Amino acid sequence: MRVLVVTAVDAERDAVLAAAGADAAVRRQASPGAGGLDIRDVAVPTGPVTLDVLASGAGPAAAAAATATALALAPGDYGLVVSAGIAGGFADVVPVGGSVVASRVVAADLGSETDEGFADAAALGYGTVVHHPPAALARVVAETAGAVLAPVLTVSTVTGTAARAAELAARHPGAAAEAMEGFGVASAAVLHGLPFLEIRAVSNAVGPRDRAAWRVAEALAALTRTFTAVAPVLRDGVDDHPLHEEQP
Repeated sequence: MRVLVVTAVDAERDAVLAAAGADAAVRRQASPGAGGLDIRDVAVPTGPVTLDVLASGAGPAAAAAATATALALAPGDYGLVVSAGIAGGFADVVPVGGSVVASRVVAADLGSETDEGFADAAALGYGTVVHHPPAALARVVAETAGAVLAPVLTVSTVTGTAARAAELAARHPGAAAEAMEGFGVASAAVLHGLPFLEIRAVSNAVGPRDRAAWRVAEALAALTRTFTAVAPVLRDGVDDHPLHEEQP
């Protein structure tokens, strides 16, 4: 069982790899264009499951491009794709240091501002703005990790004001976190016919930008703990739970 895990930056990648309890080896390097891909893999001791972990760069475009390229270079290799990393959390849903598994992945700022307010791309007839992970698998992963199961928002601009945080919370009731890559990773996985998850550890509250209050090291440690806990469930879940369920 091989799982492609896509993070934004190297620190997140290394936090996931640390869940295996061993140094990662570079399995392959491919250069389909400028920069190339650096995909590292480790066999999880509680396997049989292997995590291939890729740092794609920040934002939904970079994440989608890197994920799609990795999947195209290894057709048939993967049974599951996971977007992973740290995130901002909505304080009334999940605390700093907590973990989130996405019940759905939402492109929260893909659309248009209108006189009546924000209209998302789906309302404008431009396609989907929501991808749904397999519900049963997401639920089991969240329970195993002790994580909140709730929507995760994908944004291209990180929230830095109370007004913006309130607007997003009002438009997406129950959303637990915002990050920058999930919708891109999910879009690539769906195009390749693969199930996906988004797993996040919260480093800061969504709202006014206060770098002094961020707890990045703690969130990265939480990300390692989460993957240590859920790696066996990723293997078993793909075998035991329906991956392409009808969604509401």
